[in-house]
Amino acid sequence: MIRVVLPPHLKVLAHVQDEVLLHVEDPPTIGSILDAVESQYPMLAGTIRDHVTHKRRPFVRFFACEEDLSHVSSDTVVPAAVIAGKEPFLIVGALAGG
Repeated sequence: MIRVVLPPHLKVLAHVQDEVLLHVEDPPTIGSILDAVESQYPMLAGTIRDHVTHKRRPFVRFFACEEDLSHVSSDTVVPAAVIAGKEPFLIVGALAGG
């Protein structure tokens, strides 16, 4: 099981309070994790990535094991600690301002 932490605004939308546990086919990639999130929580479809292109939405970032995975391919396999359930896959709402 893959542990996924959602940002607070998506937790509200998905009606969850803690991290979510997802079954993801091997090998778990960033894309397959996002597919599983959208499958289990269809109300999140389009909030994390574009409906058509499946590209990451602006101001949404992905982290695992203190590594920024936001700009790598969605076919990238997540770190072993995430696969083992020792570390969560983080979906983070980025902030910007001036």
